[in-house]
Amino acid sequence: MRGINILTEFSQKASEKIDAKAIKIDDTTLRDGEQTAGVVFANEEKIHIAKMLDDIGVHQIEVGIPAMGGDEKESIKKIASMGLNCSLLAWNRAVISDLQASYECGVDSVAISISSSDIHIEQKLRKTREWVLESVKTAVDFAKKYNLYVSVNAEDASRTDMEFLLQFARNARDAGADRIRYCDTLGIMDPFETFLRIKTIKDIVGIDIEMHMHNDFGMAIANSIAGIKAGAKYVNTTINGLGERAGNAAFEELVMALKFLEGIDLEFNTRKFWEISAYVANASDRVIPAWKPIVGSGIFVFESENRIKLYSSDHKNYELFDPEDVGHENKIIVGKHSGLFSLNAKLVSMGYKFSEKELPVLLEIIVNKAISLKRALFDNEIIETCESYKKSR
Repeated sequence: MRGINILTEFSQKASEKIDAKAIKIDDTTLRDGEQTAGVVFANEEKIHIAKMLDDIGVHQIEVGIPAMGGDEKESIKKIASMGLNCSLLAWNRAVISDLQASYECGVDSVAISISSSDIHIEQKLRKTREWVLESVKTAVDFAKKYNLYVSVNAEDASRTDMEFLLQFARNARDAGADRIRYCDTLGIMDPFETFLRIKTIKDIVGIDIEMHMHNDFGMAIANSIAGIKAGAKYVNTTINGLGERAGNAAFEELVMALKFLEGIDLEFNTRKFWEISAYVANASDRVIPAWKPIVGSGIFVFESENRIKLYSSDHKNYELFDPEDVGHENKIIVGKHSGLFSLNAKLVSMGYKFSEKELPVLLEIIVNKAISLKRALFDNEIIETCESYKKSR
């Protein structure tokens, strides 16, 4: 019965129109993205990524951890001095010295992060629930004296007892926090449980909520959207889904899913998505898989004869959005699954023209070659094959 009630409530909320202007992206590529094991951004790379995010239209950037000092603090100061249009948020423990370091960097917002689950309170902090609540109060009070926007992060919220999580959220709200960040630290939530928990916090406590979803079970995007449907207004993302273990909710995937699946257009400059994804991939030394949603090199590549025919008559047969919408381009490749139509289209695009009698012979040669190589042919291999065929006639 409880499951049916959740589904009914989810369905009702899903039909409600969400104000796109109310949804804000807080991108944490420069903080949580860089916490990917083995990833380090050079200062100039962090500055360039911040500029690119701002150009795209991101509402807030989590710029890093000032308490680390050294280059980290210097790069944050530099970003804060550039006059970007977006808000800049720095990450802190619930420690006064951390917050002092953030204030010195010139950011307008701070995240105060502390564990809320019993397993973390007991084994990581070696403290009590009461100590956690008091630490949040003290930290928020200090940040508000400097007129900073405050997000209180409930680390490991998904494993936190619900009654204590509500107490945690009330405590943050009453201390003066502007929002709480619901952290699915281990990526263990599913969309229905996410919806239920976020709606409960929103209905009972009434504080703004931010989704911070990890992708350990491949549900970061779905959980982020479920949180929005339940009333969350903020979402943490990273470019390419960078982050610890399986990563975070991918910025480019969430934005396009909201726009085309949910009708929530954040009015970002999506044509720059491929550019920033490629830059971050290079800076992080993490290759973008060909099958990666939205920006992967294989998203707009076609080989199958029937699909290419339908695609040529109307791109909407196999594309919900144009490749140009994300700074990409479509491509026809020739291989085992090619036919006369697709082969001819490819050859014409390369400046070749063969007769109706010649095309079947050339197709057989190319398909056999593709099968022997166990892949589609590269353009230079197609050219070599065409030139060799012409000479043999």
